[in-house]
Amino acid sequence: MSFERARAHLAGLGLDDHIRQLGVSSATVELAAEALDCAPAVIAKSLSFLTPSGPILVVAAGDARVDNRRYKERFGCKARMIGADQVEELIGYGVGGVCPFDVNPGVTVHLDSSLARFERVYPACGSSSSMVELTIPELESASGSVDWVEVTTVPAAPEPA
Repeated sequence: MSFERARAHLAGLGLDDHIRQLGVSSATVELAAEALDCAPAVIAKSLSFLTPSGPILVVAAGDARVDNRRYKERFGCKARMIGADQVEELIGYGVGGVCPFDVNPGVTVHLDSSLARFERVYPACGSSSSMVELTIPELESASGSVDWVEVTTVPAAPEPA
């Protein structure tokens, strides 16, 4: 049902032909990257948090890690992820398939600056075995994001030898 919800939303934007249904799990960044044969960094993970003003999603690059100081500066509270048992109820999608499309009313979507270094990214599409390939402008539009934030850090690129 969640996959159909996301698919219908993307179809309304003319983006349903970008969806990839996989024969294997893509429930984690590592599994998704393996299934798509791509770098983990281009997997756009949807991180769900509970704030005093309600649930939010932060969509970040697969190699990004939440920086607690930056998160607190931006959202005014400590980063508190939503428990696995509440994610589907609050966000509208279950763990492993959380995506930023057609989320529950009251959920705000924020895109993290860690994504900006890529032309295309792969967020989940409502199930633990589906992804969608989107350009950054397509992701902005499809997610209905309210803003760009900088609440993560990414690993430093290795020094050239």
